[in-house]
Amino acid sequence: MGADGTSRLSPYLRFGLVSPRQVAVAVARVPGAMGGGRRSGEHPRRAGGRETFINELLWRDFYGYVLYHQPESAWEHMRPQFARFHFEDDPDGLAAWREGRTGYPLVDAGMRQLTGQGWVHNRARMVVASFLTKHLLVDWREGARFYLQHLMDGDLPANNGGWQWVAGTGTDAAPFYRIFNPVTQAEKFDPAGDYIRRWVPELAKLEPPAVFTPWQASPADLEAAGVHLGTDYPHPIIDHTTARNRALARYQAASSHRS
Repeated sequence: MGADGTSRLSPYLRFGLVSPRQVAVAVARVPGAMGGGRRSGEHPRRAGGRETFINELLWRDFYGYVLYHQPESAWEHMRPQFARFHFEDDPDGLAAWREGRTGYPLVDAGMRQLTGQGWVHNRARMVVASFLTKHLLVDWREGARFYLQHLMDGDLPANNGGWQWVAGTGTDAAPFYRIFNPVTQAEKFDPAGDYIRRWVPELAKLEPPAVFTPWQASPADLEAAGVHLGTDYPHPIIDHTTARNRALARYQAASSHRS
């Protein structure tokens, strides 16, 4: 996430300045990109990246198709058993999430990028959405509304369809037991901590692994980095294991319910 490795085409797609078909055709014109499979000698990661890129366009159209045929899905759960799901009324947690002060650096970086830039890396979008809906058990619609208020590429079907996917309430919902761990996600997708340090400057002098889990850093490392937990940067607002177990129990009950 610390690299500038995305197309940044989403706002242009959102406002119709370029069509997904134009983008797909342009990708197809790249030698070996589509049709006939991977050319001999082409790096498999590059070929796989092209396929993934096209799949993202397909997902975007899929959510548009769903909303066209089921307009109520914009703000209602696609899976009816969630009509009785007990979401938490947690204004303090919601405020901390919105303001990027949850105490989980990757979550806070994603939220600060949202409000500061009007755009968020897709991996960060999934992590912060999972945190709100699974760690805090706040209704996904709170997050969807906040995103649409701030995103340059805020597109109702893609935005709300993605939120329902993460929350487990959508037509193509992720399994209820898929709960993103903000720490391991940071370790995997921001291994050098560059993304976190850019958007959470309070932690700019911390190196991995302390930048991923400042609450576990040694007093010496925190002192050297000028970080005073609880003052400069908050402690985690919820324990990951506790939150995960609570979410699993709540979602298990919802999944077993038949309306």
